[in-house]
Amino acid sequence: MAVTPLVRVQAEDFDLQAESLRLTEGRKDVGALVTFTGLCRDEAGTLAALELEHYPGMAEAELTRIAGEAAARWPLTGLTVIHRFGKIAPGHNIVLVITASSHRRAAFEAADFLMDYLKTRAPFWKKEHPAEGGSGAWVEAKTEDDTDAARWT
Repeated sequence: MAVTPLVRVQAEDFDLQAESLRLTEGRKDVGALVTFTGLCRDEAGTLAALELEHYPGMAEAELTRIAGEAAARWPLTGLTVIHRFGKIAPGHNIVLVITASSHRRAAFEAADFLMDYLKTRAPFWKKEHPAEGGSGAWVEAKTEDDTDAARWT
């Protein structure tokens, strides 16, 4: 039976330890917990913030669909996906993926799959705000991200 993923899209930060504990506390069937936290980089000092926009409702639905696909594909005991929106400063959290399973391989592969698909299919738009000021630019999709996601088909 596939696990029901927890998916949230939010402006506020998340707590990795609390989210991990939510998937493991009182459980004896979890043998592996894989976490991935995506952070905002400063791009060698040139970035003041990264602004993430999303289409409310659509973003949650697509993240839930992607998470459901991972839960159906691997024997997971728990799954959390949290994606932030708004202006995020360098060094701050953007995305959290946690996969729990009885065995490590399933947890690693599901987390890797999720990040590849979140990078290419999640309806978020990113705008860079330069450290020196100005209006910034929208971030273009990367061919490497599509190549990474294609390996799962």
